[in-house]
Order: sequence, then C-alpha cells, then structure tokens
Amino acid sequence: MTPVTRAGRTMAGSDPPPVRIAVAGAGFMGRQHIALIHESPRAQLVAVADPSLPDPTEIGCPVYPGVEAMLDAARPEAVVIANPNALHVDTALVCIDAGAAVLLEKPMASDFASSLRLVDTVSRRRARLLVGHQRRHHPAVARAREALGEEAIGQLVAVNGLWAARKDDAYFDDVPWHRQRGAGVSLINLVHDLDLLRHLCGEVAEVQAMASTHARGLDVEDTISVGLRFESGVVGSFLASDSGVSPWGWDQATEETLAFPYIPDGVAYRLVGTRGALSVPNLALYTYEAAVSPDWHSPLSRTYLPFAPRNSFQAQLDHFIDVAAGAAEPLVSAEDASRTLALVEAATLAAATGTTVDLARFRDDIAWSDGA
Repeated sequence: MTPVTRAGRTMAGSDPPPVRIAVAGAGFMGRQHIALIHESPRAQLVAVADPSLPDPTEIGCPVYPGVEAMLDAARPEAVVIANPNALHVDTALVCIDAGAAVLLEKPMASDFASSLRLVDTVSRRRARLLVGHQRRHHPAVARAREALGEEAIGQLVAVNGLWAARKDDAYFDDVPWHRQRGAGVSLINLVHDLDLLRHLCGEVAEVQAMASTHARGLDVEDTISVGLRFESGVVGSFLASDSGVSPWGWDQATEETLAFPYIPDGVAYRLVGTRGALSVPNLALYTYEAAVSPDWHSPLSRTYLPFAPRNSFQAQLDHFIDVAAGAAEPLVSAEDASRTLALVEAATLAAATGTTVDLARFRDDIAWSDGA
C-alpha cells in the first residue's frame, strides 16, 4: 500500500482516491449534503439511508431503509448524519461502531445529557467525529476571530445579534417532528448563533432568557431573547424568531442557502470594543480616526476587512474529508459542540424559570446526574 501523507496525498504525489461517503437522512439538510458530495472531486456518494424517499432513483446511488443495512451493504468510510435530531446520537454511535468517520448535523443531540454519551464514546474510541456547525468554516468568521485576537477593536466589551425569518406553514405541517420537543427555533436556528458567539467571544458564564409560543401556538417556541455574560466579562444579547419577517440574520447576510433572500452588506452580529467595532459577516470595521485618546466625539471611519469568499458547506465538506483521512482534527469536536448544546438548553431553562442559569454549574449537575 502506498503511504499517505498528513496532507492527504500519496508519497508518489498523486491525489488519493475519493472518500466513500454515505448520508443518513435525505430531508432538507441531507439533500444539501448529497448535492455537495456529488460536486466534490474528493468525495464519492456511495449510499443513502432514508425510509421515506418517494423516488430513490433521483439520489444517484443505492438507497436503504435503515442505517444498519446501509453500513452493512455499502461499507462507507464516512457518514453524514442528517436525520431527525432525536436520532443523532444513536445513529452516530452505530456509525462509529462500524469504523466510519462521522459528520453529525447540529444539534448533536436533543439534549445535553444525551450528548454526553457521544462525547464519552468519541473520547474512549478516539473516533473521528465532526459536528456540523458549518458557519465556523466561513472565511469571514475565521477573519473576525483573527481580528479579535489581534485586538483590532481593542478590548471586546459587548456583542449583539439577531436572526429572524418567517418559516412557511408546510415546514411544520409536512414534517411532524418540527412540532415536537427539540425542533423549536432554539435548537434548529439559535444553536448556530450561540455556537458562533462562543467561538468568537469565549465560554459563557451565565444566561438569562425569555421565550414565546404566541405566534403559532405550537408546543415548541417560535421566538426567544437571550442575555449572556461571558467568562471574560463581555456581555451580549441575541434575538431569534422563526415566525417574523426580517432582512436580518446570517442566512440573509450570506449566500449560503439560496432559499433565503440575499441582503448585500447584511449583518448578523455586532461586536463592540474599546477602540472600535466589527460587524459580521460583512466585516465592516469601525474605528476612531483620532490616534490618541479617542472618545465618542471623535469621527468614525469604516473599512472592510478582506477575506476570500467561500461557501461554508463546501469548506466544511473539505475539512470533513481531511478528518476522515486522519489529516486534520475536527474544527468542532463532540465536546465543543456539547457545550453549545448545554448553552441552548440552559437558555431554555432560564426562559422557563425566569432565573439566571450558571453554565458551569448547569453542566456539572447534568453530568453528575447522568453519571449517577
């Protein structure tokens, strides 16, 4: 066998064969992954598992009713898991047992306690698992994190964000699990934003929240407002709603998903520092023109940090292929993603109880009760 380097190329200099990837779940997200795999010269779609495909021939590969049957027949090297949230952990464990690398769609589990089973297995088995918080792979996010590390806006003081869009009725009527626990705006949408705030601003110490179901009257929340205090002392807030029309949010500010209207120069997050401010993902940098002791009377200038545009999902797939080949460590590990899930769950608890939730204590209490 020709040895493979850490970069994924053979010692002879030729490109390695495409990674054989299967997909579990062919719903909205699963189909996006299927299309990306078909387009990638580094990947080959070998199978799909989904019990409810009306026309399996349109997928372009063998289709199986269940994950176990797919794994036994296709023997994929890697699996993208995009089935309903409640199935994520068990499906990932089955794939790990089969020796496959895993790209697990967010949220990694329906609740933090369930996620700990997967965190433990990944650690013990040294499994190759990447959680699909794809926005971390966006080049604007990497550039923003670099700018914060360089203190381009001075000391970070505060952060604010918003995601709002009105989901159509069919989203809830045609997919029953979208009405069930774990499918509200918090775990479907807010989880992305809170993950990025952790990525950019560090761990959260405390969370407060208020949630509402009044727009649709379903069991799952349609709107939530979250207040955050980070361990660094930074404070922040975020508003998320899937029941109201708006041009504001990550999906509208990027061309990541063509189903959303694109708003050029749109903003999802605003980061405020002692010497400037930065909006993301357009990377508008606001700084005082005065070089010495600027204050609120000083003129502001706006420039834009440069970055090379690239679709997050494409970048995530390339990274996953490297992870599957053993050439890279996951950008979003199981343990990392479980902390985002804990934050979302703590926000839900804060909204339900009207209390401030301490994140470290919240994680410890659940880990202790789960271990007990």
